[in-house]
Amino acid sequence: MTINTANTLGAAGAAVAGSSAAGQISSAAKAGSMSQADFLKLMTAQLQAQDPTHPVDNTQFVSQMAQFSQLQSTQDMVSSVQTLNATVNGALQTSQVLGSSNLVNRVVMVPTSTLQYGGGTVTAAANVTAPGAMAVNVLDASGNVVRTMTVDATSSGLTQFSWDGKDNAGNPLPPGSYAIAAANGSTSFDTYVAGKVTAVGYGGANVGTYLQVAGVGGVALSQVAQIL
Repeated sequence: MTINTANTLGAAGAAVAGSSAAGQISSAAKAGSMSQADFLKLMTAQLQAQDPTHPVDNTQFVSQMAQFSQLQSTQDMVSSVQTLNATVNGALQTSQVLGSSNLVNRVVMVPTSTLQYGGGTVTAAANVTAPGAMAVNVLDASGNVVRTMTVDATSSGLTQFSWDGKDNAGNPLPPGSYAIAAANGSTSFDTYVAGKVTAVGYGGANVGTYLQVAGVGGVALSQVAQIL
């Protein structure tokens, strides 16, 4: 009797095929990336490697099919949730940008240690950690101190002060880039500058809604300390 082995998988071959497929599926499962294709590959390998005299039990096969259906439903649900999340985030971003548009032409206090001086008086502030006298220095683009002011902070928190655009000799300084530093002895304080909002925009997921502030540049909406 002649046996046609073209479509028959021997026991050794079936074991090798099943072992190879199982190894691939195990690697995918450990990586947390098991897909429908991996699931089908596992079922196919199981059918190929089964003993013809003891085929897979129908109950087990139906159970595996149910698991496959559950996997499909779970993946569809995850996809739907991701789509909904993207839609909601998009709507919230649009709403936040539109809601922030009423800040245009308003003056806000934002954190910065540098500013582009264009003339006039600059309103600024320092976030004081303890009451007391603090020294405020204005530095030019070369890092030279051009003005030193003493500001009395009566309480902790934002303490406002102003710079009239003049140096220590009372001479008006030219427009340009300047820096502001505030400290009480060896303790430095974060500084803030007030500027008019000229535009509102969206800077992507990492930035979110931002304000274009005159003399400062782009500042995230969440960094606004005060609206004046």
